[in-house]
Amino acid sequence: MRIALDAMGGDYAPAVNIEGAVETVNNFEDTQIILVGDEQTLKRDLDNKRYPPKSISIKHASQFVRMDESPSFAIRKKKDSSIRRGMELVKNGEADAFVSAGHSGVVMATALLLLGTADLVDRPAIAAIMPTLRSPFVLIDAGANLHCTPRNLLQFALMGSTYCRLILGRPEPRIALISTGEEDTKGNELTKETFKLLKEADINFIGNVDGKDIFTGDTDVIVCDGFTGNIILKTSEGLADALIKMLKREVANLTAGRIGYLLMKPALKKFKKKTDYDEYGGAPLLGINGTCIISHGRSTAKAIRNAIRVAADFAKKKVYEIISSAIEKDISHHERIKVAKK
Repeated sequence: MRIALDAMGGDYAPAVNIEGAVETVNNFEDTQIILVGDEQTLKRDLDNKRYPPKSISIKHASQFVRMDESPSFAIRKKKDSSIRRGMELVKNGEADAFVSAGHSGVVMATALLLLGTADLVDRPAIAAIMPTLRSPFVLIDAGANLHCTPRNLLQFALMGSTYCRLILGRPEPRIALISTGEEDTKGNELTKETFKLLKEADINFIGNVDGKDIFTGDTDVIVCDGFTGNIILKTSEGLADALIKMLKREVANLTAGRIGYLLMKPALKKFKKKTDYDEYGGAPLLGINGTCIISHGRSTAKAIRNAIRVAADFAKKKVYEIISSAIEKDISHHERIKVAKK
């Protein structure tokens, strides 16, 4: 599999991206990485690395997108950015997938521009898998679309349901809408109108879910706009990290702190593994005509390595084609039901 990696994307670029790429090719012979970014910088940083020479190549891009730049500015003014050049490799068939820890809004806008969406899909969405007390759930949208319509959220629900069936193997995913309460009268205008659409849709919609019930494991897919989803995602990551640090500190303050820590260490390690975004690597951008994995801006080399493996697996199985076909079928079915009811 040929994976185009945005070497300039993320808070710790390009170092962690290069390290993640090197770790991948040293452990998986079936993967080739195309590092996209400033050629001189990347060559210099690769000089002291050991890896199979033909497994990593460089695609020069003279620009990179900063996290504080708007998608519209990046699309208009940065046509030689590492995000755009990497996405072009997928469009032209020179790469099987694209991975970026850069500006998710720009990645989404560039994917829309160059790859396009599946038929009947208005906007793609990021589907992040998150842990619960029972089994993981899909959070959609996790940050691609800050402003959404009820129709957008309906499509996210359909995409999330399809993704959950195909990837998590749940035949009838339970779909919930994030709101300020379980009652259909709670929430803002967006959630109230979306509730009506989801209730009529051909999915297993179980109603609203509020913040305190997100991690109970009672839902398989939670639907929201990208603004809300990104806050949920990052707050959860921050809380998990803070909890581990607080537990370590409290145990250390006990008289028998060292013994207590040694006893707790295996449990803390398992907890960290379940909540660490590095383990998941990245989240797919669903609804586009291609494989695109978006990683956390604070991704480490381990996260990049896992994101590359996720991208390779998705591309190999042509998951985006299967999901796009299923999404089109679901949305088409829903649209036909709406017309029949009129």
